[in-house]
Amino acid sequence: MDGNGPGLPPDAAVYVISVAAELSGLHPQTLRSYERMGLIMPGRTGGGGRRYSHRDIELLREIAQLTAGGVGIEGVRRILELEDQVAALQARGRELADELDATREALRQAMTSRRTDPNKLPVLRRPDPGASLVVWRRQR
Repeated sequence: MDGNGPGLPPDAAVYVISVAAELSGLHPQTLRSYERMGLIMPGRTGGGGRRYSHRDIELLREIAQLTAGGVGIEGVRRILELEDQVAALQARGRELADELDATREALRQAMTSRRTDPNKLPVLRRPDPGASLVVWRRQR
């Protein structure tokens, strides 16, 4: 598993600030500044100490790379927001593609069963039990 160590997820907050600073190549004060700016949000211990995850370290490295390339903090913030939007849209696209595949398969099965029983109507999706159904009829 990609992450902090064997069996730990990448967002398990385990690194203290000094280790996170060393792993990211940044000064601990820079990490505190980035947190104040809202660029990163480390986990907290019960006593209030910061704990960084592997994912946080990767984000810090990305921020460092962008700023070293001449991008200002507001530019970094915008780039990170856009990356989050792209990731969300990609995930939604995958969900829609999966739903389309399932709908096509249901339609294929319905058409196959309709050939054997022409009075059977296709069911593409199980209705939500709490959903309402509106039936429109044309008046002649």
